[in-house]
Amino acid sequence: MSNISDFSLFSDKTILNTIGLFVQQTRIKQNLNQQELADRAAVSRSTVSLLERGENISLINLLKILRILDALYVLKEFEVREEISPLRLAKGEKKLRKRVLKKDTSQDDNLDSGW
Repeated sequence: MSNISDFSLFSDKTILNTIGLFVQQTRIKQNLNQQELADRAAVSRSTVSLLERGENISLINLLKILRILDALYVLKEFEVREEISPLRLAKGEKKLRKRVLKKDTSQDDNLDSGW
């Protein structure tokens, strides 16, 4: 894989397998067996095994495991970086957007065009 955009082409199962392989190889590099990792992360050994096999586990358990492996850095891509448009900057708007406002088009459909 050359970059993260390749992930958009992968199935969910393939992505889970990639995460599992990452966790497994990181654990092995740290000379930990599954039970030791599980004990330190306060999860069951079967949870570690499921994760490494690419099975579905809870997000909170994934975070616990990544924290013990000192691998929370992989979540850095989730950081929100607000890009302020020149127009918003000129208006002095520096706040993050909190909503999406869309024009209600259902009323436009009911308008009589005069024909």
